[in-house]
Amino acid sequence: MDSIVPDLTRWDKRRLRRTVRKCRDAALKTRYLIVLNLAEERSPSETAAVLQVSRTTVYGVARRFRERGEAGLVDRREENGRAKMDDEYLGLLYEVVASNPREHGWRRPTWTREMLVQTMFEKRGVRIHVATMSRALKRIGARRGRPKPGVRCPWSKRAKSRRLRRIRKLLEGLPEDEVAYWEDEVDIH
Repeated sequence: MDSIVPDLTRWDKRRLRRTVRKCRDAALKTRYLIVLNLAEERSPSETAAVLQVSRTTVYGVARRFRERGEAGLVDRREENGRAKMDDEYLGLLYEVVASNPREHGWRRPTWTREMLVQTMFEKRGVRIHVATMSRALKRIGARRGRPKPGVRCPWSKRAKSRRLRRIRKLLEGLPEDEVAYWEDEVDIH
């Protein structure tokens, strides 16, 4: 049976196995294992099943190995440009998260991911997706805080009822073409 990777000598296979053992990058290790499995004359389907990757991945890795040798196994994303979420960005994010949102012009007392994305864009000029912000927060060790314990209203029951009645009356008397918002629902940016 003809293999889809070039024939490797026993020494080449041994060297590749040694490289696999030392490799700390899981994706690169998988690509090496694909080549080794194909070199041992496993079919692409068997290789894909054993390594839990798609057959397309197996064929792609084999093609790159045939064309470029071991260099074809290395991740080719190094030419994608500068990473948005570098150490400098994460350091600034750490400082921003440690501060109060009100110090940055927000009305809320706690951060949301969307607010962090906007604040970091204003400070650094780099916009990232909200999902990327979640990964950034995880990398700096930020965690969701527990909700603050409920605080009872300091007003007397009578004063509280009076204020609520005034608010309800204001809302009921609101003209049809006007809308009422709570203060924390309005985006000031």
